[in-house]
Amino acid sequence: MTKKYKPTTPGRRQMIGYDFSNLSNVDPLKSLTGGFRRAVGRNNQGRITSRHRGSGVKRLFRQIDFKQVKVNIPAKVFSIEYDPNRTVRIARLHYVDGAKSYILAAEGMRVGGSVIFSEKTDLEPGNRMKLKNIPQGTVVHNIEIQPGRGGQLIRSAGGGATVLAHEGEYVQVVLPSSEVRRFNGNVMASIGQLSNAEHSSIVLGKAGRARYLGRRPKVRGTAMNPVDHPHGGGEGRQPIGLKHPKTPWGKPALGVKTRRKKKKSSKFIVRRRKK
Repeated sequence: MTKKYKPTTPGRRQMIGYDFSNLSNVDPLKSLTGGFRRAVGRNNQGRITSRHRGSGVKRLFRQIDFKQVKVNIPAKVFSIEYDPNRTVRIARLHYVDGAKSYILAAEGMRVGGSVIFSEKTDLEPGNRMKLKNIPQGTVVHNIEIQPGRGGQLIRSAGGGATVLAHEGEYVQVVLPSSEVRRFNGNVMASIGQLSNAEHSSIVLGKAGRARYLGRRPKVRGTAMNPVDHPHGGGEGRQPIGLKHPKTPWGKPALGVKTRRKKKKSSKFIVRRRKK
C-alpha cells in the first residue's frame, strides 16, 4: 500500500511513499541476516564501471532461498517483512522440521498461512512446483532457467508470467516483457503474482530520497564539453549534432539491439518482446 504526504515542503508536495502497516512488526531473523559491502559501481580495482552509483543508506542483507529445495515439507508463513535490497516483500517461513528461510512473498500470502514445495501441489500463492504440472493460464514467478539452478526470472515487485501452452517436454510462458519463451517442463516455478505491485506508483519527491537509494546525480551529455561526451559543445543550447544519440564512449544508444545474434538461448524464444 502507498500513502501521500501533506505538502508541508516543496519536496513533500508530490511525494508518494510506502504504507508499512500491512507488514509484520518483527525484527529480521539474525541467522539469515548479515552485512555486505556493495560495489556501488566499482570493480575490484576500484574503478567506476557503472556510473551514477554510490553512497546510500547502510543495509542488512537478507539471504533469500531462491532454490527452495525442501520438497514435500510444509511450512508456515511466520511474517511478511520489508527487504531494503529488493522491491518485493519477503516472507519468513518456519518449516515443520524446525528450519527457517526467507522467500519472495506472493500477492495473497498471509501470516499463518501454509506453503509447500512439491513436484505437484495446490495452486495457492507461494506454493512451488514443476512448470509442466502448472495449468495453462496460471500466473507464476521466480522461474528457473535450468532445472535445479534456482529461480532467476520474475523476481521484482508486481511481477508475474503466464503459462501459455504445453508442447511436449517444453512449456511456453509469456514473460512480463511480452516475450514468449519456452522452458523445460522440469524447471520449478512459484504460484502467483509477486507482492508490492504498487511499487511503480512511488514518487521520490526530492533528490535526497534518490541518494538514500544509492543513486548519484546524472549529468546530461549536452551539458558537457566535446572532450567529455559526443553530445557536448556548441555555443548555448544546441542539438546533439548527430543523426543518432551516442553513449559517452561513442557507441550507438537508444533503439539499438544489444543481444548477440548467435546466443544459444535464442532457440527458446518463440516471440520477441514488443517495442
